[in-house]
Amino acid sequence: MRTTEQYIEGLRKMRRNVYIDGNKIDRDDELQMDCINTIGTTFDYALDPNYEDLCTATSHLTGEKISRFCHIHQNTDDLHKKQDMTRMLCQVAGGCIQRCMGIDGANAIYAVSYEADKQNNGSTEYHKNFLKWLERFQKEDLVGCCAQTDVKGDRMKRPSRQKDPDLYVHVVEKKSDGIVVRGCKVHNSEASVADEILVVPTRYLLPEESEWAVAFAVPGDWEGVKQVVSAHNLRKRQHFPRGFTPGAVDSYTIFEDTFIPWERVFLCGESIHGGALALLFALFHRHSYSGCKPAIGDLLIGTAALVAEYNGIQKAKHVRDRLAEIIMTTELGYAAGYTASDLGKPEMYIPGMGSMPYGPGSYIPHSIYSNVGRCLTGEAVYREAEILTDLSGGMPATFPYEGDFVNPETKDLLHKYIMRNPDVSAEDAAQLWRYVGDLLCSSASGVASIGNYHGGGSPIMENIAITSQYDLESRKQMVKRLAGIND
Repeated sequence: MRTTEQYIEGLRKMRRNVYIDGNKIDRDDELQMDCINTIGTTFDYALDPNYEDLCTATSHLTGEKISRFCHIHQNTDDLHKKQDMTRMLCQVAGGCIQRCMGIDGANAIYAVSYEADKQNNGSTEYHKNFLKWLERFQKEDLVGCCAQTDVKGDRMKRPSRQKDPDLYVHVVEKKSDGIVVRGCKVHNSEASVADEILVVPTRYLLPEESEWAVAFAVPGDWEGVKQVVSAHNLRKRQHFPRGFTPGAVDSYTIFEDTFIPWERVFLCGESIHGGALALLFALFHRHSYSGCKPAIGDLLIGTAALVAEYNGIQKAKHVRDRLAEIIMTTELGYAAGYTASDLGKPEMYIPGMGSMPYGPGSYIPHSIYSNVGRCLTGEAVYREAEILTDLSGGMPATFPYEGDFVNPETKDLLHKYIMRNPDVSAEDAAQLWRYVGDLLCSSASGVASIGNYHGGGSPIMENIAITSQYDLESRKQMVKRLAGIND
């Protein structure tokens, strides 16, 4: 397994195809370093003996110890540990750990490539291609991201009905040695600091939409790929550093008649499996959310409790009620994800058929509970921000700049007038208000709130999955029996 330093050194060797605000940059540019350092925690903890059981796994391909972020789930314990690892690392980093996209994409493709080959009666080698890619991914401890969301154009029209077919990534040519693809994937978290980009379809596809049923993997600096990146960083501190400074980046990943050799192609034209892959990646990613969003809930609970304490209102009834509300949402989300792990099987829910064996035996989390956990916690994002705003008052929005706390003309006066709880020092109170300002008032926090709401799919998508997969008929029959309805 790699160290953080080896990961960064690998990024430095990559071709320059990353653009930010009109400039082409190196991958270790200062704008990306907070994100790189956030991902670096995944390497640090995997190498720490105290976290070995949680952050590493044994490869089912080679028998070697690997990062759990490169692992294919072999049992329910793997699903539990992925969820717990995600929660722990997000607590450490103070937010999104960035790296779950790779493990979720890999687990989805692992199952779908197998099923596509089985349907094709051996005429394709998608799964063989993926296993070769996966072995290198694990051995070299690579960072993967997953590019799923297409730009979609007119939202009321399917891929085949768009005026421009490029609005969904699609195959424009098949050759003897590979395929050529064109289009753009968006909202691709950490793509500009990833070693490999996994590309999967974004939606269910009709039989005539086979050209959009494509999955493959390319290095982040692959020829024919451009990344237009937005970086989400907190304002730099000059005098009062944070304990840890998280960061995030997202890419518009543009494919310009990009050649993909067959050995990197994992699906090409199988529409029904393209739709299955879109659903399965979303399922794995929503399951990951039951680790990361509870971690963010933990951080909000701690922040809200400190805010109440530093304001001297920790014993007020409304504070207890607000804390209980965040705690319930946080732990219900985690419990749903834990249940999804515990009920995981080598099965996938297939509309119209129910839960069916799917893939070569790897474990898939239970769909209903994964979606319930994601929807519960995702919809609570802005309510939790409202609670923290309520407890904080206007302090984080108008808090003076750092320089005013070191200027001898204003320093002592500010320390006097920001005091609320006499048992809390002015210096500690100032650090908390700076942190709360980062959570509520920064541009990075605004982006994070949208990501927490939409990441893994908007709540409407979870509602669709929940209601379409839930066994409503059996519940209706229960009521008919009790009501005495005999039909």
